[in-house]
Amino acid sequence: MKLFDLSGRVAVVTGGTTGLGHAIALGLADAGADVIASSRRREQVDQVSAEIEQRGRRTLRATSDVLDRPSLQALHDAVLKQFGKVDILVNAAGITHKVPTLEESEEEWSRVIETNLTGTFRASQIFGKTMVKAGYGRIINIASLTTYVGFYQVGAYSASKAAIGSLTQVLAIELAKTGVNVNAIAPGMFPTELNATFLKGTPRSEELHMRIPMGRFGKAEELQGTAIFLASEASAYITGEIVAVDGGFLASGVNR
Repeated sequence: MKLFDLSGRVAVVTGGTTGLGHAIALGLADAGADVIASSRRREQVDQVSAEIEQRGRRTLRATSDVLDRPSLQALHDAVLKQFGKVDILVNAAGITHKVPTLEESEEEWSRVIETNLTGTFRASQIFGKTMVKAGYGRIINIASLTTYVGFYQVGAYSASKAAIGSLTQVLAIELAKTGVNVNAIAPGMFPTELNATFLKGTPRSEELHMRIPMGRFGKAEELQGTAIFLASEASAYITGEIVAVDGGFLASGVNR
């Protein structure tokens, strides 16, 4: 058995057409999995599906919105109809919003919580039940450094990601005897469309560089190895863990 080989596995990545979800989807395909990268925008789904097919993997062009449970159910049903199973779920859909917490509207707060936390919950329920019936599955959630520490003026995002850490652990212990492992990745600073305004030439960017022992932000493809590991048989006895991929940020006290 090749520990990191995903040949024959079927993976679904919500939020899989942009940012870190896109990188993870391609990484899983490179490791041998058939990958369905889904999001709300048809043109992005088509583009990433073509990239997956160029790697010699099968896919399915299916849009979904984590705010819309019926669309996730339709995605699940379409995957089962075409592939007969789902082995891996990566919950990568997410948004953020920067504003002083005392000034945050309830509408913006709810939008972030609903997308990041409740969206992860919905997809995990829908796909997790099928995994339990099959006796095998890997659920990988996307946590954050804010799962552990507070970041200035992103209260809703931080709260959602802290809750994802807890949800990951609770799901892991509930499903531990079913053959379904539940873990999370906590990315450090990876510039994407989601956070570009925070990380390019700002005082926040300067502070973050100072606090990262490696002295640089991450590259999206540097998350692929961790995702492949958690999706593969190499992690068969690992569940309920949150793996930080952060250039040493969380380990850091004083860097100079």
